[in-house]
Amino acid sequence: MKSTRRSPRDSRLPSGPDDLAHARDAYARHAWNDAYEAFARVERVGPLGREDLERYAWSAGLTDRSDELQRLLDLLYQSRLDARDELGAARAAFWLGFRLSALNEMGRASAWLARSRHLVENAGRDSVEQGYLLLPEVHRHVAAGDVESAHRTAVAAAAIGQRFGDADLVAFAQNQQGRTLVQLGRYAEGLAQLDQAMLAATSGTLLPVFTGLIYCSVIECCQRLYALDRAGEWTAALNTWCDSQPQLAAFSGACRVHRSEILQLHGDWAGAVAEADRVVDRLRPGIVSDAAAAACYQRAEIHRLRGEFPAAEAAYRRASEFGHEPQPGLALLRLAQGHVEAAATTIRRVLESTTDALARVQFLPAAVEILVAADEIAAARSAADELGAIAGRYPTAILGALAAQAQGIVGLAEGNAGGAVTSLRGAFAVWREVKAPYAAARARVAIGMACRAGGDDEGAGLEWEAARAAFRDLGAAPDLARLDTLSRPARPTRPGGLTPRELQVLRLLATGKTNKMIGTELHLAEKTVDRHVSNIFQKLDVSSRAAATAHAYQHNLLGVRP
Repeated sequence: MKSTRRSPRDSRLPSGPDDLAHARDAYARHAWNDAYEAFARVERVGPLGREDLERYAWSAGLTDRSDELQRLLDLLYQSRLDARDELGAARAAFWLGFRLSALNEMGRASAWLARSRHLVENAGRDSVEQGYLLLPEVHRHVAAGDVESAHRTAVAAAAIGQRFGDADLVAFAQNQQGRTLVQLGRYAEGLAQLDQAMLAATSGTLLPVFTGLIYCSVIECCQRLYALDRAGEWTAALNTWCDSQPQLAAFSGACRVHRSEILQLHGDWAGAVAEADRVVDRLRPGIVSDAAAAACYQRAEIHRLRGEFPAAEAAYRRASEFGHEPQPGLALLRLAQGHVEAAATTIRRVLESTTDALARVQFLPAAVEILVAADEIAAARSAADELGAIAGRYPTAILGALAAQAQGIVGLAEGNAGGAVTSLRGAFAVWREVKAPYAAARARVAIGMACRAGGDDEGAGLEWEAARAAFRDLGAAPDLARLDTLSRPARPTRPGGLTPRELQVLRLLATGKTNKMIGTELHLAEKTVDRHVSNIFQKLDVSSRAAATAHAYQHNLLGVRP
């Protein structure tokens, strides 16, 4: 984040005798912009004391004046060093390094952290600053893939914070403990630690910068886990915190993006777009934040779901320009536009380049949908099974619903309508419970398809009628159009009631090919071909491959176009 705001040295406002008192009062009231401007007027007259300089620095940071925060922390470092306050200077150097790390300016960050470490060692005594210097070490271990060491380091940081009674250090280290525990698969313990960190953040006793960092970190982790009940609860708390400080600029963008995502889940698409728009509309020329990039993606998602494809395309491209991965949304847009192979190519590429299990979750449901549409059933089965394995490791209701829905979609494509209905109804129950109307309606569409495949046309009609009402309320135009196509009466053009895929299998079976050979030719798993052959036998009322072939020739099935 870079600042475009006026430097205090360029200020045209005169300094008065009450400015310092006004600045301190504004800071205490969390009126961050008023505090910054008052401190800036005082600075024009002469240097500030160390405590006021620290308040000035955080006022700059909380109003998103990133360059000013850098300058003022540097001044604070020098001021404390001049006063022979080595540990105070070490704390200022830590903050310079910590924030530069967040900006991915790793060279400068390493230099400042090394300077902080040197000062702490020179002090020659135990100090809380030793605990603060462990925080970036946690990130370093995680980046190196050593999550066990990262967790031990976070535990050590929290212990130092507790020994010195530093609530900020304890809370942030608990947040790091929670995240590392989740990565280690210790899901329940991890969430418990995250909850502890959030209780501290909501207490109002932490430094505001730590409060904002913990809010955003915990909410992001909960969303990655699809622990959306917690994500929604903490997002509401973050909204309250941000709203209580109208002059807060830092964290408010991330707050609005989180709120947009929750509103989208619960079907308030207009509200979701409005929150995203507020973030994007605040963009300053030449300055991009992660929140703005994520907000562009949010805009694109709602445009896609509404069928506003040109606007969706533009928003996905803008999100990509800002550094946000435009997938899986852009691949799903291509699918909706009828570019199935392009969508499949893209989703395969994304999965190949994504190794983290939880990161893959955001792509796997889309992969199942796209690969089934591309008739790559074996690949879709692999994606669905992987999603199921991840849901088993991180047992949240939403992850379970995503996995069940994926299993149902693939099962239906494999010809197992009965099994598909069971999985899909389980997913629908969760979507209804968490009040996710779009996901619930999509599940009902698939349930209807499974009902029709099993011969239950009335059941299919009931499911589709309910889904149609939900899509109409949401404004989901592409889903309405697809549903209109699905609900047209099926034309009895295929003797024996064979599906297009079953006709393909029968034709190859009639040439003498084995199930394994058929699977290779059609890019299907052998067990999928086995199921198709079993369905063919049942529908044609035959018991052998030879009888099926004879029946096909007698009834001219081999000449029927699938």
